[in-house]
Amino acid sequence: FTERGEEYKLRLIRDIPDGETIALYHHEEYTDMCRGPHVPNTRHLRAFKLMRLAGAYWRGDHRNEMLQRVYGTAWSDEKKLKAHLRHLEEAAKRDHRKLGKAMGLFHMQEEAPGMVFWHDRGWVLFRLLSDYLRRRVVASGYEEVHTPQLLERELWEKSGHWDKFGEMIFSTESEKRIYAIKPMNCPAHVQIFNQGLKSHHDLPHRIFEFGIVHRNEPSGTLHGLMRARRFTQDDSHIFCTADMLEAEIVRLIEMTFGVYKDFGFEDIEVVVSTRPERRVGDDAVWDKSEAALEEALRTAGVEYAISPGEGAFYGPKIEFTLRDCMQRKWQCGTIQLDFSMPERLGANYVAADGSRRTPVMIHCAVLGSLERFIGVLIEHYGGLLPAWLSPVQATVMNITDEHADYCKGFAEALRKEGVRCETDLRNEKINYKIREHTLARVPFMLVAGGREVEAGTAAVRRHDGENIGAHTAAEFVKLLKEHYNAPH
Repeated sequence: FTERGEEYKLRLIRDIPDGETIALYHHEEYTDMCRGPHVPNTRHLRAFKLMRLAGAYWRGDHRNEMLQRVYGTAWSDEKKLKAHLRHLEEAAKRDHRKLGKAMGLFHMQEEAPGMVFWHDRGWVLFRLLSDYLRRRVVASGYEEVHTPQLLERELWEKSGHWDKFGEMIFSTESEKRIYAIKPMNCPAHVQIFNQGLKSHHDLPHRIFEFGIVHRNEPSGTLHGLMRARRFTQDDSHIFCTADMLEAEIVRLIEMTFGVYKDFGFEDIEVVVSTRPERRVGDDAVWDKSEAALEEALRTAGVEYAISPGEGAFYGPKIEFTLRDCMQRKWQCGTIQLDFSMPERLGANYVAADGSRRTPVMIHCAVLGSLERFIGVLIEHYGGLLPAWLSPVQATVMNITDEHADYCKGFAEALRKEGVRCETDLRNEKINYKIREHTLARVPFMLVAGGREVEAGTAAVRRHDGENIGAHTAAEFVKLLKEHYNAPH
């Protein structure tokens, strides 16, 4: 590589630890740092297309040199290439960043990389999502809590997170003490469990939080809501005995599938991720943990696959992957067992025989990141969210200025019944206004002219262009509640 003047490969080689294997792939006269395989010759690359060029900083650091990145795609025949390009075109139309701007939901900017600026409509959507999930978990016996953003470094060292995630943790200092801006919520939830003596009668103890976390993701990996540095986890932790594990995990599995179904996802893949090379706890504990997850899945009647070595450092996990309308996969929910952290952080309870024992800890997140799940929803529905989730459910529009006061009153009547409603009283042609709110993905457009004013109704038009007739305010509210209400 020195003779070929490939300076960047030399930099990579210098950073490889001594004794570690460097994978090389040999192809006729050419040798490259690659595991391979390569195609034997360019006859196999006839159906290809160069997509775009982009600048990229070396190793994602803006202080390094700018390199040129070339994107392309190659397929075995022209038909598959065209199908792939159509798929990309449809995906571009559904890009949550583009739709988020058109719908007035959020924006992101360089002054806060990887962090979301929620606009009013976007924050309505966020609260609708969190309110729905809150109803589900509270009904399942959870206590909702809220924990600090800053926790001293020593706690993260005890939990094992500092050694594992140190490079991803944002930290700050005050009065000569180092604090981590929390990258996850579990150590804080153990602190809540530790307040007051717990008996075996108090178990299972279920704690839930919409926990805001920060992770120092590389700038080159950031992607709108899908990969962010600041996001909100629907994070729950259950403290229980080993005998309670199967029943608790089955409850979580059933709730997780129920939530996904309410959002329109029924094609779900389930994987059990087993022990990684870097982990805490002895093999006997891992054997017990992995067996408990698999037994719970069998009890729940769920098919699953095994993903060796992909578990968390503190325990194995069940991963739930959703498939959207474009057949793309999104890994969202997790259920993780932890026989280690409670002991490391001093959690215990009084057993039936009077002895002090360490509880088992179950980590669970159904959506994972609320921000990311909103991005998935936007792309899955192409921005046309179910009416119960739409930040604006209806827009009332006048045909002429003389109908403006009537439209204001009609909209006010809808708002009093809980309909998220806006008015558009601009002096514009009605077709122009309808088109604008169609692009903003408003589910229903209500139009009032002289005939509607006289009848006390509004002409109701769905986003897809279907006219569903004239409705009074009360009739429209009934329509929403009967056919478009939030699931319970």
